[in-house]
Amino acid sequence: MAKKPIRVAVTGAAGNIGYALLFRIASGEMLGKDQPVILQLLEIPVEGPQKALKGVAMELEDCAFPLLQDMVLTGDPDVAFKDANWCLLVGSKPRGPGMERADLLKDNGKIFISQGQSIDKVAADDARIAVVGNPCNTNCMIAASQAKRLTADRFTAMVRLDENRGRNQLAKKAGVPVTEVSDLFIYGNHSPTMFADFTHAKIGGKAVTDVITDRAWLDNEYLPAVGKRGAAIIDARGASSAASAAGALIDHVRDLSTPGAIHSVAVASQGRYGFADGVWAGMPVKTTAPGAYEVIESYEMDDFAKSKIKITNDELVGERDTVKDMLG
Repeated sequence: MAKKPIRVAVTGAAGNIGYALLFRIASGEMLGKDQPVILQLLEIPVEGPQKALKGVAMELEDCAFPLLQDMVLTGDPDVAFKDANWCLLVGSKPRGPGMERADLLKDNGKIFISQGQSIDKVAADDARIAVVGNPCNTNCMIAASQAKRLTADRFTAMVRLDENRGRNQLAKKAGVPVTEVSDLFIYGNHSPTMFADFTHAKIGGKAVTDVITDRAWLDNEYLPAVGKRGAAIIDARGASSAASAAGALIDHVRDLSTPGAIHSVAVASQGRYGFADGVWAGMPVKTTAPGAYEVIESYEMDDFAKSKIKITNDELVGERDTVKDMLG
């Protein structure tokens, strides 16, 4: 018997990340090669983006994906999120030249308040939300703050790109395939302050610090290289990460849909790992059922790790305080 299609809403669907993402969802990479999908695609309701969205939809049609059962193209959040099982919040206002971070937070706050209200009103009862649009941790907190029907655990933000970057950097340094790197988890904000916890990670089953004995490299080069990788890509490519962000979102949703998967997700902290209650912070989770997870709380942090977590927590608290008047 054929599976019932899963409705996937994607915001900013005609943008660079959206363009890199949609074909992979439609091909079954995210939810499975036997899982039909309906794409519900949101773009800002003006002529240019809506026209671009039509062009993307035409290309999706021309791929003749067997799993793609239907598409909805819209500028109305209530239409895009209607009965959606997964809401992928990719679109956000980018930071412009000379723009203060506080202004960026407030401008995006308005977007994510509106989207959070719409999702809570019209999405499916089993809806899960993944926020990619930056600053994604705080945007996720804002969207979740508007929900009365859906619980906070349904709202996650993506730190998987940092995890993927961090694993690859360790593999390159050790001269091993990336599959040899395990148990690397991202704590805190998706920003240069994030902490890629190499102190518990393994390479080929051995502690990273036993395989890579250059501790100065780990402390002083590795962490900034992971945290500032996005800026390095902008410098090299002249545009921000798109295909790698889309790939990380595929990983994020696939692993949250796969019981037993262990991975990094930004979730409501509830005071775990020294984070302030009420912020959304990256930490290790284990998927317990499709869309559901439990935080792995067993990692003991040394003073070095605690100092790094404090820095990223302070940033998250600062972001929360910037938008607190908007949350009502």
